[in-house]
Amino acid sequence: MAEDNNQAAGANGQATDQQDKPQVQFALQRIYVKDLSFEAPNSPAVFQQPFKPKVGLDLDTSHQKIDEDLYEVVVKITAQVTHAEEGTTSFLAEVEQAGMFRIGGLEENQLDHTLGAFCPNVLFPYARECIDSLVNRGGFPPLMLAPVNFEAIYAQRKQREAEQQQGEQATQ
Repeated sequence: MAEDNNQAAGANGQATDQQDKPQVQFALQRIYVKDLSFEAPNSPAVFQQPFKPKVGLDLDTSHQKIDEDLYEVVVKITAQVTHAEEGTTSFLAEVEQAGMFRIGGLEENQLDHTLGAFCPNVLFPYARECIDSLVNRGGFPPLMLAPVNFEAIYAQRKQREAEQQQGEQATQ
């Protein structure tokens, strides 16, 4: 009987310890297009040539705190397609796909990782579909963007920041 009471006390002690830790919260509040642009500066002449595209892609992410535990994350994609032989621009498509995320109970480095890698992974499929739709509406063949490894992009960014800090410390 005494052992049963000790086990119950231990279980209660563990529950108390778990209640002291902040509970992790993650909720997607809203997904929206923040900015959208499509240009086909050489149309209709571009449609009279065989389509031999050369794709240039630029990808960026950013985030900002909106309120306590509320963050906006933006994935910006710019796709510039030129005619491979002539170098003239066929089209330029740009989208800023954004989302509002409620995130709480994370340590600083975990929060930074979530905002820099996880949230962009959530938003990218929406941005990719938006680019594809813009290009189709512009009269061009679909532009299906390959999946992006935001974990690797985040790791590279952190490595560059660390190297930059080391360089600044070495010059001091």
